[in-house]
Amino acid sequence: MAEAKPKYERILLKLSGEALAGNLGYGIDPEVIGDIAGEIRDVIDLGVQVALVIGGGNIFRGVAAASRGMDRASADYMGMLATVMNSLAMQDALEKVGVVTRVQSAIEMQAVAEPYIRRRAVRHLEKGRVVIFGAGTGNPYFTTDTAASLRAMEINAEVILKATKVDGIYSADPNKDKDAVKYQSLSYLDVLKKGLQVMDATATSLCMDNDLPIVVFDLTRRGNIKRVVMGEPIGTIVKGE
Repeated sequence: MAEAKPKYERILLKLSGEALAGNLGYGIDPEVIGDIAGEIRDVIDLGVQVALVIGGGNIFRGVAAASRGMDRASADYMGMLATVMNSLAMQDALEKVGVVTRVQSAIEMQAVAEPYIRRRAVRHLEKGRVVIFGAGTGNPYFTTDTAASLRAMEINAEVILKATKVDGIYSADPNKDKDAVKYQSLSYLDVLKKGLQVMDATATSLCMDNDLPIVVFDLTRRGNIKRVVMGEPIGTIVKGE
Protein backbone atom coordinates (compact mmCIF):
# COMPACT_ATOMS: atom_id res chain seq x y z
CA MET A 1 0.00 0.00 0.00
CA ALA A 2 1.30 3.45 -0.89
CA GLU A 3 2.45 5.68 1.99
CA ALA A 4 -0.10 8.38 2.72
CA LYS A 5 1.20 11.75 1.58
CA PRO A 6 1.12 14.90 3.70
CA LYS A 7 -1.68 17.30 2.78
CA TYR A 8 0.65 20.31 2.90
CA GLU A 9 4.16 20.90 1.65
CA ARG A 10 4.89 24.15 3.48
CA ILE A 11 3.22 25.20 6.72
CA LEU A 12 3.49 28.00 9.22
CA LEU A 13 2.96 26.86 12.78
CA LYS A 14 1.83 29.53 15.24
CA LEU A 15 2.53 28.79 18.90
CA SER A 16 1.48 30.98 21.79
CA GLY A 17 4.15 31.90 24.30
CA GLU A 18 1.95 30.30 26.97
CA ALA A 19 2.30 26.95 25.18
CA LEU A 20 6.02 26.95 26.07
CA ALA A 21 5.33 27.66 29.74
CA GLY A 22 3.35 24.42 30.17
CA ASN A 23 1.96 24.20 33.69
CA LEU A 24 4.54 26.65 35.02
CA GLY A 25 2.34 29.48 33.75
CA TYR A 26 5.41 31.65 33.21
CA GLY A 27 8.74 31.31 31.45
CA ILE A 28 9.84 28.27 29.48
CA ASP A 29 9.37 24.63 30.52
CA PRO A 30 12.28 22.66 28.98
CA GLU A 31 10.24 19.44 28.97
CA VAL A 32 7.31 21.01 27.10
CA ILE A 33 9.53 22.72 24.54
CA GLY A 34 11.42 19.43 24.05
CA ASP A 35 8.14 17.60 23.34
CA ILE A 36 7.06 20.24 20.80
CA ALA A 37 10.48 20.01 19.12
CA GLY A 38 10.06 16.23 18.81
CA GLU A 39 6.67 16.68 17.15
CA ILE A 40 8.08 19.23 14.71
CA ARG A 41 10.89 16.80 13.85
CA ASP A 42 8.26 14.14 12.99
CA VAL A 43 6.71 16.61 10.53
CA ILE A 44 10.10 17.53 9.02
CA ASP A 45 10.74 13.78 8.56
CA LEU A 46 7.68 13.66 6.29
CA GLY A 47 9.44 16.14 3.98
CA VAL A 48 7.18 19.04 4.98
CA GLN A 49 8.72 22.53 5.20
CA VAL A 50 8.04 24.19 8.55
CA ALA A 51 8.18 27.84 9.61
CA LEU A 52 7.29 28.98 13.12
CA VAL A 53 6.02 32.11 14.81
CA ILE A 54 5.94 32.09 18.61
CA GLY A 55 4.19 34.59 20.85
CA GLY A 56 5.79 36.15 23.91
CA GLY A 57 2.99 36.05 26.48
CA ASN A 58 4.86 33.64 28.77
CA ILE A 59 7.51 36.33 29.33
CA PHE A 60 5.93 39.71 28.64
CA ARG A 61 2.60 40.95 27.31
CA GLY A 62 2.76 44.36 25.66
CA VAL A 63 -1.01 44.86 25.70
CA ALA A 64 -1.26 44.05 29.42
CA ALA A 65 1.60 46.42 30.29
CA ALA A 66 0.09 49.20 28.15
CA SER A 67 -3.24 48.79 29.93
CA ARG A 68 -1.41 49.47 33.20
CA GLY A 69 -0.05 52.79 31.96
CA MET A 70 3.13 51.86 30.07
CA ASP A 71 3.65 53.48 26.67
CA ARG A 72 2.09 51.06 24.18
CA ALA A 73 4.91 51.22 21.64
CA SER A 74 7.59 50.58 24.29
CA ALA A 75 5.54 47.75 25.79
CA ASP A 76 5.08 46.17 22.34
CA TYR A 77 8.82 46.34 21.62
CA MET A 78 9.44 44.54 24.92
CA GLY A 79 6.90 41.91 23.85
CA MET A 80 8.74 41.48 20.55
CA LEU A 81 12.01 40.88 22.42
CA ALA A 82 10.20 38.24 24.49
CA THR A 83 9.30 36.41 21.26
CA VAL A 84 12.99 36.38 20.31
CA MET A 85 13.84 34.73 23.65
CA ASN A 86 11.22 32.06 22.92
CA SER A 87 12.54 31.63 19.38
CA LEU A 88 16.08 31.03 20.64
CA ALA A 89 14.81 28.50 23.19
CA MET A 90 12.85 26.71 20.46
CA GLN A 91 15.89 26.73 18.17
CA ASP A 92 17.96 25.13 20.91
CA ALA A 93 15.30 22.44 21.53
CA LEU A 94 14.99 21.67 17.79
CA GLU A 95 18.74 21.42 17.26
CA LYS A 96 18.97 19.04 20.24
CA VAL A 97 16.69 16.65 18.32
CA GLY A 98 18.72 17.05 15.15
CA VAL A 99 16.66 19.62 13.24
CA VAL A 100 18.70 22.41 11.64
CA THR A 101 17.01 25.67 12.60
CA ARG A 102 17.41 29.36 11.81
CA VAL A 103 15.95 32.27 13.73
CA GLN A 104 15.17 35.39 11.72
CA SER A 105 14.33 38.52 13.66
CA ALA A 106 12.31 41.48 12.38
CA ILE A 107 14.36 43.65 14.75
CA GLU A 108 18.01 43.33 13.81
CA MET A 109 20.22 41.70 16.44
CA GLN A 110 22.99 40.07 14.48
CA ALA A 111 24.76 38.47 17.42
CA VAL A 112 21.79 36.15 18.09
CA ALA A 113 19.66 35.91 14.94
CA GLU A 114 19.66 36.54 11.21
CA PRO A 115 17.78 39.61 10.03
CA TYR A 116 14.47 38.74 8.37
CA ILE A 117 15.14 38.38 4.65
CA ARG A 118 12.29 36.77 2.76
CA ARG A 119 14.34 35.07 0.05
CA ARG A 120 16.80 33.70 2.56
CA ALA A 121 13.95 32.33 4.67
CA VAL A 122 12.48 30.54 1.63
CA ARG A 123 15.92 29.14 0.78
CA HIS A 124 16.31 27.74 4.30
CA LEU A 125 12.88 26.09 4.01
CA GLU A 126 13.78 24.54 0.67
CA LYS A 127 16.88 23.05 2.29
CA GLY A 128 14.72 21.40 4.97
CA ARG A 129 15.60 23.81 7.77
CA VAL A 130 13.02 25.10 10.21
CA VAL A 131 12.78 28.89 10.17
CA ILE A 132 11.55 30.69 13.29
CA PHE A 133 10.38 34.26 12.75
CA GLY A 134 11.04 36.36 15.86
CA ALA A 135 10.12 39.90 16.94
CA GLY A 136 6.67 39.89 15.35
CA THR A 137 6.38 42.19 12.34
CA GLY A 138 8.96 44.56 13.85
CA ASN A 139 6.19 47.12 14.41
CA PRO A 140 4.27 47.98 17.58
CA TYR A 141 0.45 47.68 17.56
CA PHE A 142 0.60 44.39 15.63
CA THR A 143 0.16 41.03 17.32
CA THR A 144 2.19 37.88 16.70
CA ASP A 145 -0.98 36.49 15.06
CA THR A 146 -0.70 39.23 12.46
CA ALA A 147 3.02 38.48 12.13
CA ALA A 148 2.15 34.82 11.52
CA SER A 149 -0.35 35.74 8.78
CA LEU A 150 2.07 38.15 7.14
CA ARG A 151 5.04 35.75 7.17
CA ALA A 152 2.85 32.88 5.96
CA MET A 153 1.87 34.96 2.91
CA GLU A 154 5.43 36.06 2.28
CA ILE A 155 6.84 32.53 2.23
CA ASN A 156 3.81 31.13 0.33
CA ALA A 157 2.80 28.75 3.11
CA GLU A 158 -0.31 26.74 2.26
CA VAL A 159 -1.85 26.96 5.73
CA ILE A 160 -1.43 28.48 9.18
CA LEU A 161 -1.64 25.90 11.95
CA LYS A 162 -2.66 27.68 15.12
CA ALA A 163 -1.85 25.54 18.14
CA THR A 164 -4.05 26.13 21.18
CA LYS A 165 -5.14 24.38 24.37
CA VAL A 166 -8.56 23.43 22.97
CA ASP A 167 -9.38 21.09 20.09
CA GLY A 168 -10.83 23.72 17.77
CA ILE A 169 -13.11 26.75 17.73
CA TYR A 170 -16.21 26.72 19.91
CA SER A 171 -19.26 28.96 20.09
CA ALA A 172 -18.24 29.76 23.71
CA ASP A 173 -15.46 28.79 26.10
CA PRO A 174 -15.88 24.99 26.44
CA ASN A 175 -14.24 25.11 29.88
CA LYS A 176 -16.91 27.49 31.17
CA ASP A 177 -19.97 26.63 29.10
CA LYS A 178 -21.02 22.97 28.79
CA ASP A 179 -23.36 23.84 25.89
CA ALA A 180 -20.52 25.28 23.78
CA VAL A 181 -20.63 23.86 20.26
CA LYS A 182 -17.50 22.99 18.29
CA TYR A 183 -17.33 24.18 14.69
CA GLN A 184 -15.82 21.85 12.07
CA SER A 185 -15.29 24.66 9.61
CA LEU A 186 -15.96 28.39 9.47
CA SER A 187 -15.58 31.16 6.92
CA TYR A 188 -13.38 34.16 7.69
CA LEU A 189 -16.48 36.35 7.80
CA ASP A 190 -18.11 34.07 10.40
CA VAL A 191 -15.06 34.48 12.59
CA LEU A 192 -15.06 38.28 12.21
CA LYS A 193 -18.84 38.68 12.63
CA LYS A 194 -19.12 36.36 15.62
CA GLY A 195 -16.02 37.88 17.19
CA LEU A 196 -14.57 34.42 17.79
CA GLN A 197 -11.19 34.36 19.49
CA VAL A 198 -9.25 32.66 16.70
CA MET A 199 -6.81 35.38 15.72
CA ASP A 200 -7.25 39.11 16.00
CA ALA A 201 -9.25 40.87 13.28
CA THR A 202 -6.16 42.18 11.46
CA ALA A 203 -4.68 38.68 11.14
CA THR A 204 -8.03 37.17 10.10
CA SER A 205 -8.66 39.86 7.44
CA LEU A 206 -5.15 39.37 6.08
CA CYS A 207 -5.83 35.65 5.69
CA MET A 208 -9.21 36.36 4.13
CA ASP A 209 -7.77 38.79 1.55
CA ASN A 210 -5.18 36.22 0.50
CA ASP A 211 -7.33 33.10 0.90
CA LEU A 212 -4.95 31.47 3.39
CA PRO A 213 -6.66 28.76 5.49
CA ILE A 214 -6.18 28.61 9.27
CA VAL A 215 -6.46 25.34 11.19
CA VAL A 216 -7.01 25.70 14.94
CA PHE A 217 -6.11 22.54 16.85
CA ASP A 218 -5.12 21.17 20.24
CA LEU A 219 -1.36 21.15 20.84
CA THR A 220 -1.61 19.36 24.17
CA ARG A 221 -2.42 16.01 22.51
CA ARG A 222 0.75 14.30 21.30
CA GLY A 223 1.09 13.78 17.56
CA ASN A 224 -1.54 16.36 16.65
CA ILE A 225 0.79 18.53 14.55
CA LYS A 226 1.52 15.52 12.37
CA ARG A 227 -2.19 14.59 12.22
CA VAL A 228 -3.11 18.04 10.92
CA VAL A 229 -0.31 17.96 8.34
CA MET A 230 -1.54 14.55 7.14
CA GLY A 231 -4.99 16.07 6.63
CA GLU A 232 -6.82 14.27 9.45
CA PRO A 233 -10.05 16.08 10.31
CA ILE A 234 -9.05 17.41 13.71
CA GLY A 235 -9.59 20.93 15.01
CA THR A 236 -11.47 23.62 13.09
CA ILE A 237 -10.57 24.98 9.67
CA VAL A 238 -11.21 28.61 8.77
CA LYS A 239 -11.33 29.20 5.03
CA GLY A 240 -13.12 31.05 2.22
CA GLU A 241 -16.84 30.60 1.50
